[in-house]
Amino acid sequence: MKSIELFAGAGGLALGVEAAGFENVALYEWNHNACDTLRRNRTQHGWEVVEGDVADQDFRPFRDEIDLVTGGPPCQPFSMGGKHKAQNDKRDMFPQAVRVVRDIRPKAFIFENVKGLTRRSFANYFSYIRLQFSYPTITAKRGEEWMSHLARLEALDSKCSFRGLTYKVIPRLFNSALYGAGPGVPQRRERVFFVGVRSDLGLEVNLPTEETHSVDALLHDQWVSNVYWHRHKLKVPTVPEKLARKVERLQDYNRDMLGTACRTVRDAISDLPNVGPGRRSRSIPNHFFNPGARSYAGHTGSPYDQPAKTLKAGDHGVPGGENTLQFADGSVRYFSIRECARLQTFPDDWIIEGSWTEGMRQLGNAVPVKLAQLVAESVAGTLKKAGNV
Repeated sequence: MKSIELFAGAGGLALGVEAAGFENVALYEWNHNACDTLRRNRTQHGWEVVEGDVADQDFRPFRDEIDLVTGGPPCQPFSMGGKHKAQNDKRDMFPQAVRVVRDIRPKAFIFENVKGLTRRSFANYFSYIRLQFSYPTITAKRGEEWMSHLARLEALDSKCSFRGLTYKVIPRLFNSALYGAGPGVPQRRERVFFVGVRSDLGLEVNLPTEETHSVDALLHDQWVSNVYWHRHKLKVPTVPEKLARKVERLQDYNRDMLGTACRTVRDAISDLPNVGPGRRSRSIPNHFFNPGARSYAGHTGSPYDQPAKTLKAGDHGVPGGENTLQFADGSVRYFSIRECARLQTFPDDWIIEGSWTEGMRQLGNAVPVKLAQLVAESVAGTLKKAGNV
């Protein structure tokens, strides 16, 4: 099964798609540092990396030759931390994503973005994105405003009689701490996915509905059986007062019924050495600690024994209080780039190129590899079962 990725960034989605059984034919990305990251690591994957604006590329030669098109259009127009301009932001690349689907006619597509896209103020544009993917050949007329185009698409959708190129599209919001392949994702990162399958294939879009990982299972391991602390060779701490009632309720639960525990920051990074502020590990790539971390009101670090908070890219550099580890005594330090890569479930041999700020930006914009894999596996399974690949 062949795939093409747009807006590839540091490669999180591409790695997940590859792990699900797809062959990435080409990755398109405009950011030079992200392209350096992809090129640095491509020898082990054989990917073609195309540096440049997707809007300048002709994808028609790939028509009917590609099974899957994927990508993460720039999230700044919809990010909770951004300027919230959505369709009025020149960085909105969803129209280009639709164009590529129209030109290639893949069997399926996967596009992902930030949770902010689902907020109420973007409701109409969210519907507009879904309907454009559903009817990619019904384009806006010259000079037509997007709301007028949306109205035409809604009218067409209500008739259910269009016989041209269409896709069955499912939008779904996933919390990566609760949904992830294999060991899971040690980060509470929420991403919205638009997943579509070409209508003429007669297939249904089947996305994961059952959580793969459980917060209750983690709490049981920590505060009921204490196996979490024993595994990390730590003294069992006192149950936090705010969790006391929930822990008491969990006493009556059969642990086997709770499923797989969510992963924590400690689970992900505790085996990495503490190299000290301003120092770099000689044996582990991208592992060095920048000094100067501190918390801000509403922007505190990630507790060591919970899934991490959402890593952020920052508009003008690394967010001061966001990409930090918070210890039990309240002190914080910045995560290293390697630690952030682990929180995003990149493999340890995946090297991030660029400065510390640029590396953190790439990882702050990435989709967790294991979340991408879970979603891509559902698409791969759909196509394989129907014998369409």
